[in-house]
Amino acid sequence: MSSGGASGTGEGGGLATYVVRRFVNAVPLVLGVIVVNFVLIALAPGDPVTHLIGEFPAPADYVERVRADYGLDKPLLERLVRYVGNVLQGDLGFSFANRLPVLDLLLQRLGRTLMLMLTTVVLASAVGLTLGVLAARRPHSVGDRAATGFALAGYAIPEFWFGQILILVFAVWLGWFPAGGFRSVRIDYTGWAAVVDYARHMALPVAALSFRYLAITTRLTRASLLEVMNTQYIVAARARGLSERALLWRHALRAAALPVVTVIGYNFAFIVAGSALVETVFGWPGIGRLMYDSIFTRDYPVLLGILLLVSVTVIVVNLLTDVAYAILDPRIRYD
Repeated sequence: MSSGGASGTGEGGGLATYVVRRFVNAVPLVLGVIVVNFVLIALAPGDPVTHLIGEFPAPADYVERVRADYGLDKPLLERLVRYVGNVLQGDLGFSFANRLPVLDLLLQRLGRTLMLMLTTVVLASAVGLTLGVLAARRPHSVGDRAATGFALAGYAIPEFWFGQILILVFAVWLGWFPAGGFRSVRIDYTGWAAVVDYARHMALPVAALSFRYLAITTRLTRASLLEVMNTQYIVAARARGLSERALLWRHALRAAALPVVTVIGYNFAFIVAGSALVETVFGWPGIGRLMYDSIFTRDYPVLLGILLLVSVTVIVVNLLTDVAYAILDPRIRYD
């Protein structure tokens, strides 16, 4: 990706070639991630066989038979080669703890986590951009100081702690929202009632997960807009009589959006990691909760599958971020 006079979005062939090249270059990167993750998890303390047979003493021959059944008796290199070969064929292995293929297990949980993540990204981006713009319009005002203080609080408060506070206030004290889960168990809602039920269960997890990223977006939008509003072309446009509203929304915001888009893509990737704690606090049965449980049960195939999913997500989001650059800035082209 480079800057130039030609528009990046007008060169459809160049953009398509760039996307294909990025995906091709990502293949060795993903393979490297698979190898590193496999080696690190295999060398980590703990033995999954212990969790499989329980804490009670078992005969040595039974322990070795269980180890052989799951292929854990083979040397590390042999297990690595076999695992990489299976992944290339679409086989992510078999879950020790859940007794299911890893791919099926991930697909069961993926929809719930995507629902949580996409809602969080949209909410944090929309509200963060709005607050950042309002703060930049009147620097050092009461609203600007309030937005800055809100952003600092978002930086400082961990998601899991904020989630517990939300449960205490809005679920226990006020009773406005459920304390956990993703739907009601006692009543089987249908139609719009089911949609409302899902929304009520999502409200607190989304609020806990989006607080930090909303604060980051607010702070960066404010800083980028203040910088752009002092550039020469904005000063010249102001001298020609354009209103501050037109300057802000038609010119400055688009130029200031590039670093904000970067952070939004960055946030999307790291929300996966943050969702592990938030999903655990709220009992949300998604990928994050599955990762948390798999760590304690030493369910290595599931952990490897989740790490692979996160790696691919980061690569795809980074690619989409680069494409968004070309839409926002016509000087960017793909060679």
